[in-house]
Amino acid sequence: MTEPLLKVQGLKKYFPIRSGIFGQITGQVKAVDDVSFYVNEGETLGIVGESGCGKSTTGRMLMRLLEPTEGAIEFQGQNLAKLSPFEMRKARRDIQMVFQDPYASLNPRHSIGQILEEPLIVHGIGDAKERKKRVRALLEIVGLSDNHAKRYPHQFSGGQRQRIGIARALMTNPKLIIADEPVSALDVSIQAQVLNLMQDLQKELKLTYIFIAHDLGVVRHISDRVGVMYLGKIVELSESEDLYANPLHPYTKGLLSAVPVPDPDFRRQQIIIEGDVPSPSSPPKGCTFHTRCPFKMDICTKSVPQLTEAQHGHSVACHLYNEQANDK
Repeated sequence: MTEPLLKVQGLKKYFPIRSGIFGQITGQVKAVDDVSFYVNEGETLGIVGESGCGKSTTGRMLMRLLEPTEGAIEFQGQNLAKLSPFEMRKARRDIQMVFQDPYASLNPRHSIGQILEEPLIVHGIGDAKERKKRVRALLEIVGLSDNHAKRYPHQFSGGQRQRIGIARALMTNPKLIIADEPVSALDVSIQAQVLNLMQDLQKELKLTYIFIAHDLGVVRHISDRVGVMYLGKIVELSESEDLYANPLHPYTKGLLSAVPVPDPDFRRQQIIIEGDVPSPSSPPKGCTFHTRCPFKMDICTKSVPQLTEAQHGHSVACHLYNEQANDK
């Protein structure tokens, strides 16, 4: 069996809470709290969850746009968390990111040609003539023309700007692309076009994706495997079709039962998640979901459930299944 392209172990990100005139640290916001997963070459791992669950923070830590508090990020056998800034800059040639807001992520003072050339200049790839040729080629690949290189971001629609964002991520010919909610700011009709483009590019260029989103329908459309996050932790991880056909964690069941199905005869068990997401600065003891879980047991308030394999290739962090696994 080949090694995964990316392997994440025990990843944490705690932001300090400061108060008082001296700015003393009085607490911590546990944005990401002990996350582990892997991504195989050529596959798409979807990361899904409510706003504030830590999925975007996880994506930014993988590129070291945010420094991890703790944990290992192994990419092609190299621990990115240990690299110097200079070494990390070289590693970013193989790892690129598509951001959520296609307007805010593009410099309004630069033309599209300048924006797309910048990664090549930073990494010292090619001369001026080769860079211009690469810009034209990438614009055509994402469905735009070379005439667009002279225009500025404000002259494009949201969907076109996201295509430019995808083209910029592809400029250095990366192996892994982290897509942080790349279609959430777009109209539904444009979302489908961008998703189809990403899938076509994945086959054509042999790309690997980490696709971050809060829309379960979008994640199902594009992902091979899906990890569900809640309050900084992965609570369920499985093959995409298995997760949607047979969700195990009560939180995943609640999310899926809220998704409308265009079939008046379809019946599904309704799991209603009540209450608000607790503050990541003071998460509940034990299982962080127990304050909203309809299946809460005494052990849930005392012990943190570990992400363990409940079925073949289907892992869940829930005492309902942890106890069954221990009994085997």
